[in-house]
Amino acid sequence: MKIRNILALAGLALCMTAARAQNSAQEDLPSAPSASEQKPQTQPLPQPQESPTPAAPVSAVPESSSATAKPAVPAPAPEAPPLAQPADAAKTAASEPSKTSQEEDESVTTIRRTVNEVNVAFTVTDKHGRYVKDLKKEDFKVIDDSKPAEEIRSFHAEADLPLQVGLLIDASNSIRDRFKFEQLAAIEFLNQTIRRKYDQAFVVGFDVTPEVTQDFTDDTEALAQGVRQLRPGGGTALYDALYFACRDKLLKSERKGPARRAIILLSDGDDNQSHVTREEAIEMAQRAEVIVYTISTNLSGTSHHGDKVLERIADATGGRSYVPFQITEVSNAFASIQEELRSQYAISYKPADFRPDGRYRTIEILAQAKGLHVRSRRGYYAPSQ
Repeated sequence: MKIRNILALAGLALCMTAARAQNSAQEDLPSAPSASEQKPQTQPLPQPQESPTPAAPVSAVPESSSATAKPAVPAPAPEAPPLAQPADAAKTAASEPSKTSQEEDESVTTIRRTVNEVNVAFTVTDKHGRYVKDLKKEDFKVIDDSKPAEEIRSFHAEADLPLQVGLLIDASNSIRDRFKFEQLAAIEFLNQTIRRKYDQAFVVGFDVTPEVTQDFTDDTEALAQGVRQLRPGGGTALYDALYFACRDKLLKSERKGPARRAIILLSDGDDNQSHVTREEAIEMAQRAEVIVYTISTNLSGTSHHGDKVLERIADATGGRSYVPFQITEVSNAFASIQEELRSQYAISYKPADFRPDGRYRTIEILAQAKGLHVRSRRGYYAPSQ
């Protein structure tokens, strides 16, 4: 009887132990099946920048035999090589735009080297000095570097082309006594010439150094204020001012389309402070394709060295030199310049035997009819290789 009871108790204990073990195993099960369900083949491919970390239930598994027996957790490691492919592809894609950009740069350079078209603006006057505005392409002959042009690409009158104008005013001590009147004449010129939303101008005053008192704008009131800010004093660096205006303002200015570039230089022509020479200033104006008009402030009534300097600058760039006999004629000079800027022709041609050697080449435009005078820039610098 005792033996039977002992056996019954032992059997009951075994059943209870088995049930407890089963319950314990069931309590550990939610993590293990969850880990097995996170196998890579059942999940979408991670993005290149994301870590292939399993789902949260795996990290919650205690360090037990059930946790160590989960080969599914490190399974994404073999997938690492495919994940590296996007980075390699990105490197390849990054190198391809650079190559394309380089190829584009080379093609642009090649185009620049093969450009051999010259554009020239010029005016035509009769024997009385009046502008002639109704001529045709056949009325002219172009000589480039002593040879007839190979081809005339285009020809048209340019009475309404947008203007890019620089107003350079001598503010040195030598013109102090007539400075106020010159300011008023310059302001009147700007008011009559610059059209809002179409033309642009800037103002530079100079003595020993050039000073921009108003940058490019179509606002005539702002330009007038720039002129009023000028105060006379100091020496005269005329050539430096012209060089600066051509190189740093007009040559670097953005051109969205065809435009006529001009500088109106108001000075007595005396230079005693410049670092560049007169010819260097002229060369920079030619490179910037700028027409320079000069108005002398020498009112002595006799020929002056400065007048010859101004005449040389204007003649070399296709402009015109004005020498008023009295201060009131300065306004007339400005009015004449305004009329000329609206009375020009533009011609585009292909030179014969053109070479991109950086050499200076002469230009001569001849009117076929007698009694007509053509004024244009005297030459240009060919592009370099």
